[in-house]
Amino acid sequence: MKKTSKKIDPEEIAEMADCGKNISSHFTNKGKMKYPVQKVNVDFTVGMLKELDYIASELNISRQAVIKMYLRLALDQHYLAKKK
Repeated sequence: MKKTSKKIDPEEIAEMADCGKNISSHFTNKGKMKYPVQKVNVDFTVGMLKELDYIASELNISRQAVIKMYLRLALDQHYLAKKK
């Protein structure tokens, strides 16, 4: 017979932790660490936005994803160039 575990509300787990109880059994360690995100505003020319939108449509991803991808690529190239 398959063992089923009772779903516990996150608030209940928080209360248990506040009382000093061991709550480790409620975590699987299968999640990924999410790093903090900070929003920024960046101004682009209309032409650059058109280019970004064209690339985004070719790759079927968002404009934001294109910007992040190319920025990551540029940063990686910068650090590689500094190593030489």
